[in-house]
Amino acid sequence: MSNPYQNAVKQLTNVREYLEMDDGEFERLTTHDKVIDREIEIDLDSGKKKKFKMYRAQHNSALGPYKGGIRFHPQVNVDEVKALSMWMSWKCAIAGIPFGGGKGGIEVDPKRMSKGELESLSRAYARTLAEDIGSWKDVPAPDVNTNGQIMAWMLSEYEQVVGHKEPGVFTGKPIELGGSKGREQATGLGGFYVLEKLVKKMKLRKNEVRIAVQGIGNVGYWFAYFADQAGYRVVAISDSQGGVYLEEGLNPKLTLECKQKNGKVGECFCSEGKCGVKGGKEITNEELLELPVDILVPAALENVISEENASRIKAKYVIEMANGPVTPEADEILLKRGVMLVPDVLANAGGVSTSYFEWVQNNMGYYWGEDEVLTKLKTLMDNAFEEVWKIYSNKLKVKSKKEKSMRMAAYVHGVGRVLQAMRLRGES
Repeated sequence: MSNPYQNAVKQLTNVREYLEMDDGEFERLTTHDKVIDREIEIDLDSGKKKKFKMYRAQHNSALGPYKGGIRFHPQVNVDEVKALSMWMSWKCAIAGIPFGGGKGGIEVDPKRMSKGELESLSRAYARTLAEDIGSWKDVPAPDVNTNGQIMAWMLSEYEQVVGHKEPGVFTGKPIELGGSKGREQATGLGGFYVLEKLVKKMKLRKNEVRIAVQGIGNVGYWFAYFADQAGYRVVAISDSQGGVYLEEGLNPKLTLECKQKNGKVGECFCSEGKCGVKGGKEITNEELLELPVDILVPAALENVISEENASRIKAKYVIEMANGPVTPEADEILLKRGVMLVPDVLANAGGVSTSYFEWVQNNMGYYWGEDEVLTKLKTLMDNAFEEVWKIYSNKLKVKSKKEKSMRMAAYVHGVGRVLQAMRLRGES
């Protein structure tokens, strides 16, 4: 399986020549400020004790405090959090927000734990990290299999350790504890704003654009929902067990309700067509990726488009809503085939951007309404897209047109901002 950290370093290597980066600067950007790799132990409901591997990678703080999610997943490992924290550094820089990159997690299957065990695990994680996080040091947030409740437990534990209230240390919290309105739909909505800009730049007619979304989690669902509401044709959606395909277009909202009722998207075949997939076809996740659509949106896990299947991708455009869904090898294949790809560091920056808004509100003790939050998000995402597009269309000097990509432009923009901050600080 492709190593995500090696992928992240390879991507940085590819952009190096465009930034006139010397060996020391390159080494600095591939080396993390700190990587925390420890074990924590909790009491299970059975009375037994169990140890879990936990991680937190802090990549670069030249632009501000480290920022990044915490995931609970059986496959969490040190290379994954190192890669994700690097991508967060570039993502924050591209979005124009004052954060560096961080990421963390616990190697655990939360579906096999009780609510009490999850609370104990969350508190143990926060307690262990207390000295290494803080509103102006490192600001975690939810990620895969974590949510507002888990952030609430972690905030509570952290504040008990430090002895004072500090709501800005975690984002993605419940509204009652200082969470921001608009946070739930922010990542998917930010991706939708990117979709709108892309369609306008490429002069496409939205009512003719067919979209397939792999993943009906929070990010994929809200992307599909807003796309459907705006008049795009969402023809396929999947979950971890498979998906549905309907050429005429399906209803994301009703499809999600059907999944919640039946347990999986593949069961969403209602005779009355209530879930928008009457006459639809059950498909696998692999088949969804290879559908003859205009825009493919991988919104699940890493490395789903690889060297093995990249030549079979039929979409003209790919919008990466997951983190690292396309391997570097697949990137090259798609580029040679003329597929335009909007990279994750731009496309899914809506989540961290709204986390930034939450952090700002926490630190000033003044809160905005949802309309104000989402208006600010649109402005930020539109500006980020335009900055990357400007580099892509005008300033990106490459050896041949085949090497010119949105990912390269985004990295030139994001890595360049981090590098410039390091140079101004004298830290390069």
